[in-house]
Amino acid sequence: MASIRHEIVIDASPDHIWDVLRDVGAVHERLLPGRVTATRIEGDQRFLTFPDGHVIRELIVAIDDDARRLAYSVVEGSRPPLTHHHASFEVLARGDGTGRLIWTTDVLPHALAAEIRIRVERGAAEMKQTIEAAAGGRAAG
Repeated sequence: MASIRHEIVIDASPDHIWDVLRDVGAVHERLLPGRVTATRIEGDQRFLTFPDGHVIRELIVAIDDDARRLAYSVVEGSRPPLTHHHASFEVLARGDGTGRLIWTTDVLPHALAAEIRIRVERGAAEMKQTIEAAAGGRAAG
């Protein structure tokens, strides 16, 4: 199984970063506006709608407030098609009041890992930009 780990520093408080990530029903508003146009929650499942109308169904595996960790799995609609997808976000505090976002994604087949890595890196950069804009940098709490 290919494992992709991407870390990015976000100029916002860890509490603010975590508040955005744990708000699993507001991806289209707080995390990836424009990239995701709608988010729907049904029990432990999340449905993300993209601008072209494509929908991805995810299983929210865990939301751990103490560890600031969110785990999820794409179970239907992945592009490119994957036989396995499990991912997690973790938010760590840095000594300067900012946070470090760690996004770990495990995928099969291995052959698609390079394409998924590019998507993770782009997605993390978009998340950073959105979170920082909303937080106003380190002044956010």
